[in-house]
Amino acid sequence: MSGERGAAATGDERTAGGVRTASGVTGAARIRAVPDGRGGTALPLLTGEGALAVRRTRTAPPGAAVTLVGAMSAPLGGDRLRVDVEVGAGARLTVGSAAATVALPGRERRPAAYDVRLTLAEDAVLHWLPEPVIAAAGSDLRMTMRAEVAPGALLVLREELVLGRHGEPPGRLVSRLTLTVDGRTVLDQELAAGRGAAPGWDGPAGLAGHRAAGQLLLVGAEGATLLPRVLTTRADAVQAAATPLAGAPATLVTALAPDARELRPLLIRTLHAALAPSPHPRPALATAP
Repeated sequence: MSGERGAAATGDERTAGGVRTASGVTGAARIRAVPDGRGGTALPLLTGEGALAVRRTRTAPPGAAVTLVGAMSAPLGGDRLRVDVEVGAGARLTVGSAAATVALPGRERRPAAYDVRLTLAEDAVLHWLPEPVIAAAGSDLRMTMRAEVAPGALLVLREELVLGRHGEPPGRLVSRLTLTVDGRTVLDQELAAGRGAAPGWDGPAGLAGHRAAGQLLLVGAEGATLLPRVLTTRADAVQAAATPLAGAPATLVTALAPDARELRPLLIRTLHAALAPSPHPRPALATAP
């Protein structure tokens, strides 16, 4: 969640969200959702610090909804952002963001880091649906996403990565996704793209010239097992594949597109298909566009 501010500023910069120094800023958000005892979901922990703010937003019971908001321009080089989300047994939560996260270059030449940890107890439901992450020219961002899911929980995780703003080359972006189900790691993968990445990242076996990459991770969604293995739309402008994960009721959908505008519709349609009503439906949650 970043504003359009470059690296030319000098000295410390004070904003409503915190202080930026030559070594970068930190930002942290912590969210905990639990049943409220009346058929809904309470948020006993909802805090944001530094570059990250959190806001509770309206949604229909029994779920709760939270929006992440950038309190200052981040991530720039050397920044450290972290989000921790814990969903208790039986709670339902949707987390989105107010705007795209734009990684920008800064005075500090170290990579920026954005770490997200999601923890779901038994029978918890979490929809993680943030806006895209954009690696602007000259940026260097390392992202880690770790999800720990207990038996009976439902996780919907959407990730959209965009390499460069319109008409510019991409920065460097490294994104790692790890999924643990019932204490067992069933997915651990990494995508590295942009300047400094291994040769071939943009070749036929990599992104093949596409500038938007998306993932939709579905854990505990019964309809996900019925998705076709190969998904295409708009005369193959978007290419996608659905892969069941061994050892867990989980499916990973990966997609490549020319840009974010082409990518989002496929992910939305896939999500709706995976969450189609079943003989034993779960309570509905708000789905961000």
